[in-house]
Amino acid sequence: MPISDHNVMSRRTVLAATAASVAMGSTPVRAQPAPSTPAQRGWPKVSLEVNGHPHAMELDTRTTLLDALREHLHLTGTKKGCDHGQCGACTVMVNGRRINSCLTLAIMHEGDSITTIEGLGTPEKQHAMQAAFVKHDGYQCGYCTPGQICSAVAVIEEVKSGIPSHVTDDLLAKPQFTNAELRERMSGNICRCGAYSNIAEAITEVAGSKT
Repeated sequence: MPISDHNVMSRRTVLAATAASVAMGSTPVRAQPAPSTPAQRGWPKVSLEVNGHPHAMELDTRTTLLDALREHLHLTGTKKGCDHGQCGACTVMVNGRRINSCLTLAIMHEGDSITTIEGLGTPEKQHAMQAAFVKHDGYQCGYCTPGQICSAVAVIEEVKSGIPSHVTDDLLAKPQFTNAELRERMSGNICRCGAYSNIAEAITEVAGSKT
């Protein structure tokens, strides 16, 4: 049976008909708006005491203590250096003990008391360690200085509390504030400018005034 011209459909006609049917039958997909608030995102509440002041924040559980301090509380004295716990620039004190704030999550410190460089002293009323760093030029670029100072304050308390270090000769005796003890305990705080001798002089002066 011969095929009439009426039974012949061109490729263009088929494509046009298909496109039309798809367009008529499809339903547009609308993108759902992303949650805009911490509560909508399901973030937990974290309560911290920072420099003597209470703070309640809703934070992503992946937020480090360092980022909570810098990005949420705007306490930018604590520096982000290596972000791997190797340089000590982010050192703060938690319940009196020094830690690398880049290596711990903020949610792990619910209710803890945290002291940053801003909580030690002000330009008008400096902490003794801050004043000693200025006196002995214990810095050059200053980037590591907040962590150095927080660590130094904690080091003196560690020695006074009898906490041994890797160079303590007698673990049963109270460690003495020697040059070897000082350098070992401060070895986690790197100064890329190389102001170590001045830093040691500043810490030794403050340690001597407290013994």
